[in-house]
Amino acid sequence: MYAMDYPGGAFDVVHAHQVLQHLADPVGALREMRRVCRPGGIVAVRDADFAAMAWYPRSPGMAEWLSVYRRVARSVGGEPDAGRRLVCWAGQAGFSDITATASAWCFATPAERLWWSRTWGDRMVDSAVARHAVAGGHADEATLRRLRDAWYAWAEAEDGWFGIIHGEIVCRAPTP
Repeated sequence: MYAMDYPGGAFDVVHAHQVLQHLADPVGALREMRRVCRPGGIVAVRDADFAAMAWYPRSPGMAEWLSVYRRVARSVGGEPDAGRRLVCWAGQAGFSDITATASAWCFATPAERLWWSRTWGDRMVDSAVARHAVAGGHADEATLRRLRDAWYAWAEAEDGWFGIIHGEIVCRAPTP
């Protein structure tokens, strides 16, 4: 992401979806995206903002999940609240023509809740997130199982709802 094997100006459009939140140097990644984009081309990015996530019904386990995840993400160099920082990062990367928007995901039907809860619940016990949580002292395995179970319980609520706000930017690569 920081030194792509492409010549400068190789692409009309360069896009990253849910990527910058995982990187230690998102500004460097945006600089590289700008480099491989032709002058006047488009660099488009979307990233979630974990601090802006909301769900119903309230759940202490879900609140703990969010706290654990945000700590783990930051401990490995990421920024889980990337969505709100995209404009700042783009400016630091040298963009001046920046259009910022936001979008949302909503998980409310039984099928959506099941899928979303399994995605995150399972991730909390069997993934790099889980391994980093334990290795970094953010949670033990019993806590991670409890967080998985909180996700599963949330999905069973007939009136369950989960919303995620994403920051989005569309930047024009500078022209000489």
